[in-house]
Amino acid sequence: MRKLILAGAAIAVLASAAVAQRGERLERECRQEVRELCGMGRGKLRECLREKSSELSEVCYNQLRQRIEARQGKAEKGASPKLARDHAALGAIEHSYGSDPLQKLDFYKAKAEGKAPLLVFVHGGGWKRGDKRNATGTDKVTHYTGLGYHLASINYRLVPTDSVEEQGADVASALAYLLRNADKLGIDRSSVVLMGHSAGAHLSALVGSDPRYLRSAGLDFDDLSGVIPIDGAAYDVPAQMREGAKIMRKTYEQAFGTDPARQKALSPYWHATSPNAPAFLILHVDREDGKRQSEALAGALRKGGARVQLNAFEGKGLQGHAAINRQLGDPAYPATAVVDEWLKGVFAK
Repeated sequence: MRKLILAGAAIAVLASAAVAQRGERLERECRQEVRELCGMGRGKLRECLREKSSELSEVCYNQLRQRIEARQGKAEKGASPKLARDHAALGAIEHSYGSDPLQKLDFYKAKAEGKAPLLVFVHGGGWKRGDKRNATGTDKVTHYTGLGYHLASINYRLVPTDSVEEQGADVASALAYLLRNADKLGIDRSSVVLMGHSAGAHLSALVGSDPRYLRSAGLDFDDLSGVIPIDGAAYDVPAQMREGAKIMRKTYEQAFGTDPARQKALSPYWHATSPNAPAFLILHVDREDGKRQSEALAGALRKGGARVQLNAFEGKGLQGHAAINRQLGDPAYPATAVVDEWLKGVFAK
């Protein structure tokens, strides 16, 4: 089970809505999540978060960890040294697909001989944070490589320093790098699936529906077998800006701005007319905006001629949103069997 490493009263100070020190204040949605999980009293907050940190969303968990490390003088931009060691033990080989420090990916080789299908995972984090190692979940690595698939987990440039358009370009560039090196890495070029969670679900669906991103990297939709967006809520950005929870408004405005034309241009829903990637498996939990957005994207893609499977799973709010990503790959988690069966069918075509 994932637990935060706490020192002294750091967690109580950092989680408090009354923090005065510049740069230590958690974002509003994370503060609310901490309050919902552990209540308002500061006396037992540290103990509560020690025991229940695995129930935090991936975004809030990482935000909280980074602030604790910063307070202890151990701030770092990527995954922690322990995570790096854990993923190295799983066989992660890091590659650079561009010149920016964030344009890197981890490649995990399939437990199989000869050329193997490829899954490319795109992490979440509100388009502004996250890492290929701290927002992936180790069950994906062991499960999918054990099934005989290669797995690549990619980093991409982050807002506000870079734009969502550049993030889409990074996803396509990472994919192009892998396919250029297919012979060396043992990749079956005819069997490639993009998978992403949260913001990564949006980026995966965007690259799988707007042909400009793949074309700019020298690829096209024939280079993709399918896309698996996991519990995204920004497939139709203008609709989400109108209908979504106000608590996330700042995050969406930072990523997509306030120009409706740009919001629409960055929406997979509005690119769902043909051509698209040939197949989509859209997953969501019982989260109002994720459900609404997933159903709308599925309908639009079907009208555009793509093969679409839509599956809903138990899990409420942000905790369910985090759980579907963290537990995917665990054979006991219901979504794992659904993804396995879908991949088997897509890769057989």
